[in-house]
Amino acid sequence: MANVLVTGGAGYIGSHACKALKAAGHVPVTYDSLVTGWADAVKFGPLETGELTDRARLDAVFAQYKPVAVMHFAALSQVGESMQKPGLYWHNNVAGSLSLIEAAVAAGCMNFVFSSTCATFGDQDNVVLDENSAQYPINAYGASKRAIEDILKDFDAAYGLKHVIFRYFNVAGADPEGEVGEFHRPETHLIPVMLEAIDGKRPALTIHGTDYDTPDGTCIRDYVHVCDLVDAHVLGLNWLIEGKGSRVFNLGTGSGFSVRQVIDQSRSVTNREVPYQEGPRRPGDCTKLVSGSTRAEAELGWTPARSTLQQMIADAWRWHQTGHYTK
Repeated sequence: MANVLVTGGAGYIGSHACKALKAAGHVPVTYDSLVTGWADAVKFGPLETGELTDRARLDAVFAQYKPVAVMHFAALSQVGESMQKPGLYWHNNVAGSLSLIEAAVAAGCMNFVFSSTCATFGDQDNVVLDENSAQYPINAYGASKRAIEDILKDFDAAYGLKHVIFRYFNVAGADPEGEVGEFHRPETHLIPVMLEAIDGKRPALTIHGTDYDTPDGTCIRDYVHVCDLVDAHVLGLNWLIEGKGSRVFNLGTGSGFSVRQVIDQSRSVTNREVPYQEGPRRPGDCTKLVSGSTRAEAELGWTPARSTLQQMIADAWRWHQTGHYTK
């Protein structure tokens, strides 16, 4: 059993990754500041609290656990906030990641799995987005993630730090066994916000923009089930351990759904009406983001088996009704 350092392991995607790592025979060591993460979500291995910018703390954790790899999820990720506070995103995401990367190299931990985003591509309508597509981020969140990708490439060239970069699209759903799920405060993601509106926990869902150049005027996104997503991360870890070298993978299904289509599907799954109102566009939102890549399937053997809109909403609805973190 090998230790894997999971930054952001107390968050939504990180906690699901920790469960997948444990199932694969690894020991996930969560490193999290708990600013946006939840101690309740750390169920599959030890928790070490700390900031990514605290190099002495990172060095101590690397020395104690001697991980074979880093799986890096920790980041601020709200597009709107990144437009209003770009410095916060450059400091937290980029400076924090640089500190982590330097600590990994110093400790001889030369396998690095990085959670990037399709936001690095920006707004490229009618373009098939694959791993070789040009990157034109239009918000500080996407720009910060692209910068970290560049740092990893430089550290590979200089020190041999091998990395797998996953650029993924919209993540949704929850652990079908209900051990972990999606729970943010404040909540900004479409599906959990919509479920809160359905359940009366907020007055209504706001559709941010109805005048986009799409069939129904609302944004289109490619949704991936969180369990499928973290399965890809375990495959990426295996890729590195097997010595196959640095690689970039898009993680999407190739199918896009508009906000109105998600609302319609939620009505069908929950058998409840979705209270919503129409509002203006949010700064930094793209019209359409859909993956056109099959590299992860071809090279990693990855299949997004649970990533139907119905399944993602059903799993999220089950978690919403039963699971919330308190600490």
